[in-house]
Amino acid sequence: MSQQERTEGDLRNTGLSLKHDRTWDYELDRIVDAVEERGAEKVGLQFPEGLKRRGPAVTDDLREALPDDVRVMMSGKPCYGACDLDTYLMRRTDVFVHFGHSPMKESEKIIYVPLFSNVDVTPIMQEALDELDGDDVGLVTTAQHMNKFEEMRTWLEERGYTVHTRRGDDRLTHEGQVLGCNYASADIDADQVLYVGGGKFHPLGLAMEHPEKNVVIADPVNNSISIADQEQFMKQRYASVHKAMDAEKWGVIFCTKIGQGRWEQANEIVENNDNAYLITMDEVTPDRLRNFDMDAFVNTGCPRITTDDGPRFHKPMLTPGEYEIAVGNKPLDELEFDTFHGTW
Repeated sequence: MSQQERTEGDLRNTGLSLKHDRTWDYELDRIVDAVEERGAEKVGLQFPEGLKRRGPAVTDDLREALPDDVRVMMSGKPCYGACDLDTYLMRRTDVFVHFGHSPMKESEKIIYVPLFSNVDVTPIMQEALDELDGDDVGLVTTAQHMNKFEEMRTWLEERGYTVHTRRGDDRLTHEGQVLGCNYASADIDADQVLYVGGGKFHPLGLAMEHPEKNVVIADPVNNSISIADQEQFMKQRYASVHKAMDAEKWGVIFCTKIGQGRWEQANEIVENNDNAYLITMDEVTPDRLRNFDMDAFVNTGCPRITTDDGPRFHKPMLTPGEYEIAVGNKPLDELEFDTFHGTW
């Protein structure tokens, strides 16, 4: 869930933004029913970045379907996942609707509308078979394609594959689902994993978390096949750690987004380092950190802030595990991908 890059539900640069918009189900009837059941007077809508431009049209449709005295409001805060709820707006509305992601934690107050993709996944899966070795395969995807997961599994089984799937921890809603910060669904008994979905970050993180597995990427949006290769990524992370080894002043970032904070971890680092300073932020951006006179930073928030945007920061930005290596608490060969587990 990077604060700069595309995330689940964000369809920028995928070719879907206009072609498939009309088939998306915003579940307006379910929202209207919830308003009526709760006697709601205020409705809040939150969209991921690539879908914010659709917000006014959805608002108009709801205004037409709801009584005149019901007010519909949109969140303008950046949104990069189900972990990134606009709690300010949520507390001030009777019904809060979060579009584009599956639930990370069930709540009576929040209506999650996942906005599934309607792209046919089987053609690209057919091409991906050439990259699979043997009949055992793990299967994972993102929330955007979760509506096709059973179809994917059946399709592979009909072609003689033994398909291994599981649901990860509480942070994951569905069996076979992966997030940019959590790949527990790939803890399966197979040496290869087929990732069906867009982007390189999710399969790269998966390959980092499970280096013993071959990760085949079948991207139905961009119609491409590739193998996750973490070598270049590892070089970048090693370089950041080396740059931070001489740091004297550390900025320890605690992210205040509801599903991205690791308060105990941030405080433990500060308590054990007299030259570490706790900094609380919601949006962690290079411009905001330039105002702090630090030699390096530790990000205890979303791992994608470090891995996606790390090169854009003016000083080294490390994960908590990388910090332990930089200060000499762990050897360099223990560098691993930073993941989130559990909910808030």
